[in-house]
Amino acid sequence: MADTVPSEPQDRPRRSDATRAAILGAARDRFAADGYERATIRAIARDAGIDPSMVMRYYGNKAGLFAAASEIDLRLPDLTAVPREQLGEQLVRHFLDRWERDEVLTGMVRVAVTNEAGAERLRGVFAEQIKPALAAVCPVPEETASRAALIGSQLVGMGLLRYILFLPPAVSLPREEVVAWLAPTVQRYLTADHP
Repeated sequence: MADTVPSEPQDRPRRSDATRAAILGAARDRFAADGYERATIRAIARDAGIDPSMVMRYYGNKAGLFAAASEIDLRLPDLTAVPREQLGEQLVRHFLDRWERDEVLTGMVRVAVTNEAGAERLRGVFAEQIKPALAAVCPVPEETASRAALIGSQLVGMGLLRYILFLPPAVSLPREEVVAWLAPTVQRYLTADHP
């Protein structure tokens, strides 16, 4: 009996981590497929293979679960280390990489276009990650927000068409052609003088 007691605390964190990971994975899939409103704690728990009470234990409610499941780290590069004339290209390439490798990002954008909680989460990503990264290289600090919005219109717009709606012309464009088309526009939005 004494041998089993010490091993329980060591097992608990692993089970807890695995349970949380299963819940978050199921939640991301369910929110992406059904949207915030139609996704239910019961369906997410079923997908994760656990009891719904466990979801509530770890995340409190659906809003708390959504916030945890929609944690997005864009892993933006340090733009101050990028040559000024390559900023547009660097951002386009980076975002194409994120769209292609980050199912959380695509899932949360799906939710954001139909649900206020998702939209609010993406506005938070914009304010917490994108705006500060661009502020470091924006020639006119007072214009950072508007320039970031213009850049976002290109990068999120292409991501939406290419990776979420799968619009055939956007999907069929070779990656290097997407970069060639978008990079000069993003570069202009970021570095050009105010019109």
